[in-house]
Amino acid sequence: MSPRVLVSIVTYNSGPYLDACVQSLKAQTFPDFVVSVWDNASDDESMELIAQHSDFFLATHFSNTNIGFCAAHNRALASLTTDYVLVLNPDVVLDPRFIETLVQALDQDLRAGSASGKLWRMNSPNPGEPILDSTGIYFTPNQRHFDRGSGDRDVGQYETREYVFGVSGAAAFYRRSMLEEIQAGGEYFDEAFFAYREDADLAWRAQWLGWRCLYVPEARGFHARRVLPERRASLPGAINMHSFKNRFLMRVKNMDAGTYCRFFIPITLRDLMALLYVLGREWTSLPGITLFFRALPRAWAIRRALRRHRRVAPAELRSWFSRKPVARPVSQ
Repeated sequence: MSPRVLVSIVTYNSGPYLDACVQSLKAQTFPDFVVSVWDNASDDESMELIAQHSDFFLATHFSNTNIGFCAAHNRALASLTTDYVLVLNPDVVLDPRFIETLVQALDQDLRAGSASGKLWRMNSPNPGEPILDSTGIYFTPNQRHFDRGSGDRDVGQYETREYVFGVSGAAAFYRRSMLEEIQAGGEYFDEAFFAYREDADLAWRAQWLGWRCLYVPEARGFHARRVLPERRASLPGAINMHSFKNRFLMRVKNMDAGTYCRFFIPITLRDLMALLYVLGREWTSLPGITLFFRALPRAWAIRRALRRHRRVAPAELRSWFSRKPVARPVSQ
């Protein structure tokens, strides 16, 4: 009989964090899970660390090239059928009851197709005042998406189970049946994204099909987050290029005409700012424009298919877009 949970980890020069991540998995109170690791051609000590823990992993794969976050996870997710999947960054350390808590939560709430725990920033300057990393993701009217609470002191403001728009890809817990329903062409994460914003794209598709995302504060972990908007100038060019490209791909696939009209001004102003920044300062992101147009026909086909099957009215989905984080009571 298959295990209930597949934990999928994709590494790329993740050596400084990987051992702590694996040790936290070994300490989990929920026993019925397996771990698959895919290394995307790391040139640090990642492969040696994976080999040291090989007895713990169900499967390991060492790629000759970096095929991307999305493609690597897709291959792992397709390799084994389980009730649930935990897509886990190697720079995350989980509380021992993380998996157990989320399995119990989704077993009890069949409307939820995904679940988010509470993530804190690793190495907080003041251990007595933990800094929040993510309590789920939310969208603003100009189509930026953020992690709820990111960078805020945790003073107990997110201690209630509630529905949020989606779960951060750093530690994303998914129901297998939801993934199978929203996949397109055998891809759970859109491989045209390569990496970055793929979690928000998946969450948006799930919302259209009526799946809810449950925030469970009792499931906790720590994340050594490196990609933040304020650090954009210091990030590798490839990260910023894919982020720029995926902003537009995600909208082509998911946004309805009514929502675009409703938020036309903030969306257009933000788009102009992003385009001018790339043209004027961030030339390394210019190839993203070509990649966008190459991916456009398939993205448009996914959009048409999604429109035929969506179960949620545009006005209802539009209500998630707000300048401040939106959450809904579990009782709804």
